[in-house]
Amino acid sequence: MKNLLMACTIAALVALTARTEARPSGSVNLKSYVGPRVKKGVRSEQGFASWYGAECEGNPTASGEIYDANGLTAAHRTLPFGTRIKVTNLKNERSVIVRINDRGPFVRNRFLDLSKAAARRLGLIGAGLILVRAQIVSLLNVYNGYQPPKSGKPKK
Repeated sequence: MKNLLMACTIAALVALTARTEARPSGSVNLKSYVGPRVKKGVRSEQGFASWYGAECEGNPTASGEIYDANGLTAAHRTLPFGTRIKVTNLKNERSVIVRINDRGPFVRNRFLDLSKAAARRLGLIGAGLILVRAQIVSLLNVYNGYQPPKSGKPKK
């Protein structure tokens, strides 16, 4: 229990630190957005994904939204908040569309952390780590006034 509390505390501190990162001023040409390890013009990336579950339930994400393990959300190091991506498990071809609302994972060789619900749909729960392809579906409403949806109340 103590380790679980420590892990959530560290995750919350990392999330709060990520909030201070610089954001572009003015309008952003989202059509030319290129994420890490993505060649210009290609709006997808491939790598390992993991998931985080109920131990962080009710804690704020880097976007300010309260984490909901049952929501279809994910953490990515650089994609703008609100971006929707289609994540495909390359082993079983299952797919799910998730919304980026957090920063991470901050573990080497991983580029995506999925909510428990998204991980369940991809068949990731038992495996813990899978090879996935993530394709950008929508980059709408991610800068200049993006407001995360309200999803529950924070724990006191």
